[in-house]
Amino acid sequence: MWWADLLWGFWNGLTAWIVFIVHVFGGWDQFPFYNSARSGNWYDLGFLLGAGSPLLGRLGGRSRGGSDHHG
Repeated sequence: MWWADLLWGFWNGLTAWIVFIVHVFGGWDQFPFYNSARSGNWYDLGFLLGAGSPLLGRLGGRSRGGSDHHG
């Protein structure tokens, strides 16, 4: 089902940052960074949304200098 692929892609995208960092240091070989068995349009979309979400959340929540000027 398309929504299952989308959710799996989103989950794998969210956890990809953690799994990638652990893979760099040589751990968690049994956990794939990207599930090629599920690859397809919906999985890929979910993966991109999940992988981009920590970055987008960090950019959107960043304050600029913390100066509040009241008018």
